[in-house]
Amino acid sequence: MNPEEFCVLREHLYQLMELFPYEKPNIGIISPYREQVVWMEKEISEDPLLKNLPITVQTIDGFQGQERDIIYISLVRSNEHAEIGFLADYRRMNVAMTRAKMKLVVVGDSGTIGKNRFYQHFLDYCESKASYRTAWEFMKP
Repeated sequence: MNPEEFCVLREHLYQLMELFPYEKPNIGIISPYREQVVWMEKEISEDPLLKNLPITVQTIDGFQGQERDIIYISLVRSNEHAEIGFLADYRRMNVAMTRAKMKLVVVGDSGTIGKNRFYQHFLDYCESKASYRTAWEFMKP
């Protein structure tokens, strides 16, 4: 699990929800790791700004066949050895990345995932569309 990554995701979600002052979109938060899902569910249930929003938190396998207006994917992996574990199963990532109807937000450590060719291409694509944002933009002082 990666609690710090969820902090970045949560800050992005707070900012995004400001764009929807009345009707809130359906949100799915997906992670390949069950422990991250459990952590995020707990944090959301205790957060006064998030606990009443239409948010579903699941593993990739648990979310298969579902869609939401907005999908967040928490990649979790962050290490000096660029070990990506379950993220190397690109078919599962395809399932996760195709669940969004309106917006897809992927949160991960680019230093770790960027060592993998598949994810480096994804990062390059995001940058080419001016859609790459750094975690520092979401850190509280």
